[in-house]
Amino acid sequence: MGDATRSSATGADEDVDDFDELDEVDEVDPDPDLLEPPSHAWRTRTALEMVVSGIVGLLASFVLSIEALTLALDPTASLGCDLNSVISCSIVAQSWQASLFGFPNAYLGIAAEAVVITVAVAILGRVVFPRWFMLGAQTIYTLGFLFAWWLFYEAYVVIGALCPWCLLITVTTTLVWAGLTRLNVREGVIRFPGRWGPAARRFVDHGNDWFVTIALIVLLAVAILLKYGSIILA
Repeated sequence: MGDATRSSATGADEDVDDFDELDEVDEVDPDPDLLEPPSHAWRTRTALEMVVSGIVGLLASFVLSIEALTLALDPTASLGCDLNSVISCSIVAQSWQASLFGFPNAYLGIAAEAVVITVAVAILGRVVFPRWFMLGAQTIYTLGFLFAWWLFYEAYVVIGALCPWCLLITVTTTLVWAGLTRLNVREGVIRFPGRWGPAARRFVDHGNDWFVTIALIVLLAVAILLKYGSIILA
């Protein structure tokens, strides 16, 4: 009886050890290499995307700021991108949405793009910013991303006219936001619980987030063509 009891106890202990080992295996990150910082080449590709998109967005913001001054001096002025009743920068610029905070939204774009270009250039120079800084940048630029898409919605649904420069800023803001998010997810700045963390790092490391970004931009183009295609292409 004693031997049987000891055998049962030993077997139970072994089962417990087996379960413990299974738990430990479950807790092992399936992609331990992705716990390490990304290569400089990977960071460079992402930073270059942010720099190019940021520069284009900055130029578009400068153009919009100049047009805002032109309309302030002469509200009846005709702008270069006033092509018809749908493609008209002046109609959009004279709406209340274009100066939501009491000044032209383009000024916000100039400030935001200048900062993100500076950050991206620093990343090209192998600078690694602290997590609190990158979280702050992510938060601020996410607000800018949502603001750009809100402005598109207002122009598309409420104003009934589209500004080419504004559309360009919507696209570049989307690209910069996608690049910044990709970088922060891959470097662990943005952290997800459990298995979502490794899955998210793997997703962006393999470039799969590009499909989401491209799909969003294609959706923008399709929405414009569906509503205004006959007028734009006429």
